[in-house]
Amino acid sequence: MTLDINLSKIISFITSRGFQIHPDALVLIENKRVEVFQIVEEILIGKRDRNEAKIISSEDIINALNLSKHPLYSGNDKNEYDNRSDIKSVTEKTAVELITPNTKGLDKNHYNNIIYDSNGSINSGEGVEGYVSLFRSRFDKSLKILSNRPDGKRIRKIGNIKQLFSQSRNSSISNEHSKERKEEPLFVAGLIMEKKLKKNSYNIIIDDQTGLLEISAYNDDLKKQISLLALDQMIMIELENNAKRKNYVMKNLYSLDIPDRISNRAHSEVYAVLISDLHIGSKFFMESEFQMFLDWLNSTGEHKDIVSKIKYICICGDLIDGIGIFPHQDKELLEKDSYSQMEHATKLLSRIPKHMKVFLIPGNHDLGRRALPQPAIPKKYADKIYSLNNITMLGNPCMINMDGVKTLMFHGQSLDDTIASIPGLSYSKPAEAMKILLKSRHLSPIYGQRTPIAPEVEDMMVIEEIPDIFHSGHVHVIDVDSYKGTLVVNSGAWQTQTPFQRAMGITPTPGIAIVINLSTLKPYQINFTNF
Repeated sequence: MTLDINLSKIISFITSRGFQIHPDALVLIENKRVEVFQIVEEILIGKRDRNEAKIISSEDIINALNLSKHPLYSGNDKNEYDNRSDIKSVTEKTAVELITPNTKGLDKNHYNNIIYDSNGSINSGEGVEGYVSLFRSRFDKSLKILSNRPDGKRIRKIGNIKQLFSQSRNSSISNEHSKERKEEPLFVAGLIMEKKLKKNSYNIIIDDQTGLLEISAYNDDLKKQISLLALDQMIMIELENNAKRKNYVMKNLYSLDIPDRISNRAHSEVYAVLISDLHIGSKFFMESEFQMFLDWLNSTGEHKDIVSKIKYICICGDLIDGIGIFPHQDKELLEKDSYSQMEHATKLLSRIPKHMKVFLIPGNHDLGRRALPQPAIPKKYADKIYSLNNITMLGNPCMINMDGVKTLMFHGQSLDDTIASIPGLSYSKPAEAMKILLKSRHLSPIYGQRTPIAPEVEDMMVIEEIPDIFHSGHVHVIDVDSYKGTLVVNSGAWQTQTPFQRAMGITPTPGIAIVINLSTLKPYQINFTNF
């Protein structure tokens, strides 16, 4: 579809500000005889102030259309206009009918499916200054999330906390017989710089741009909570307000976490298929099983009630095995150049039925930048895939809308660091590591370990919007769980156990597709290894 140039400008105006627009809302503002940009700007400001979802709905447009901006207004005296009963009695439904143009040919899904795509937001900084900008962005976004908590409004800067405690201690020294004053609770927030397990306490050092603060936890429950925190994530701490102590003592600890909620559901019975880590080109790629999967998508036989209702397919990275990803990789390849691997991948993807919409993000084995966030696989390497009309190439991470169900797609590179640093986690249960990311509200909180992170001006790995489905791959192990209303899915792989995995003691569960009924969020596993 070719968009009207003015409509295209409106869409660019909205997306450049980090928002999306629902197709129904787009219909309402198309060909309107009012100042559309002014209306949209007012809506965006209101949504930011109220911290609402970053999508403009048709209801937002209708609410913004007060009488002075209504298309029926023709420049008459305003008092005369207000007194006309036929205008004042216009209902919301009538108003929609009056301003709705012909929508024939409008591809609503094109605008409806993409809530957020890091691909279009990448703006890398350089060197130290770039990383300073990245962590400032992380801090500011995280602080905004904390500010929605009742106690978040009480957060004080570390510099102010130090000054307050210093004054209180000096006051206590000068008056030994003064009674301890009961004051309001003291809250501080910062990024975790260090965790130190001591004989009687578990100490944590946080940073909030005004300084560092080391805080001691003596309570066993608090110690356990600290052990489950990732370095560089944001936390809020309530301090004991006791000037007699020489150190700062933790009273309560809060991670950003996601709230308990009821997830969104599709209004009709449609299905989404979640897969990841094909590793096409590897000797261990399960070609025959994947062909069976493609045959199944095209079949009307077994599971036809499900297959006929599959509307979406999400491929969560590592489409190909790549070249030079690890030492001596060439010994494990059937196709020893990336272009041959991409050609093979294109042939396979072209077999997916055209009525099924495919979302594809890159992984650490795919062509392009490996540092997070990753742009979509570059078109110069995947031109033929881009030409497939049912496939949308997105960045890693991204969030999509599948019939009202918000799905966060992230390949999962940071799961390596999370599993390695948090006690009790293992590759056999990747959903537990994914929950840690939800609790920290960040997809790659730990900096400086195995996961490369680019010095972006904005930290696009912060989980600002809560997903209904959180989909990852990378670890090659199927795991499905639920956390506070979010369905957590690691969709395994289509590659059998590699020598590296064998050496690491990782047992993959490949050749399985996760199918989700979007009207119930009930997951099913379709195993093609014994199909």
